[in-house]
Amino acid sequence: MPRDFGCPKKQRSACPGQRVYIESEVLFVFAIIKTGGKQYKVQEGDIIFVEKLDAEEGATVEFGEVLAVSGESFVAGTPTVAGAKVTAKVLKNGKGKKIYILKYKSKKNEKKKIGHRQPYTKVQIESIVG
Repeated sequence: MPRDFGCPKKQRSACPGQRVYIESEVLFVFAIIKTGGKQYKVQEGDIIFVEKLDAEEGATVEFGEVLAVSGESFVAGTPTVAGAKVTAKVLKNGKGKKIYILKYKSKKNEKKKIGHRQPYTKVQIESIVG
């Protein structure tokens, strides 16, 4: 005899001790794009830093190399998803924090200090089509 935990007949599916399966909707759309030799998981409205692009501030760029798209269903490309694209707006072009490289050869009195700042482009994802 099943235990009903004292719940009314109409609410037995939501009683404690019983499993309730609720079908959930996908509330967000994401895509995996490839640019600058790296892969990024993005959603609409995200702000990401990518390797330097040839675009001015305020310009719109399209990322055509979309590896996967999630929406009503998940679609993985082989290697890319046909017809999918991600558009983004360029917010800023700049350089990252300086890192220092020290080259040293022992017993030769040879030292060299080099600095490097990696250029980047800051973009905001506007739309995902796919």
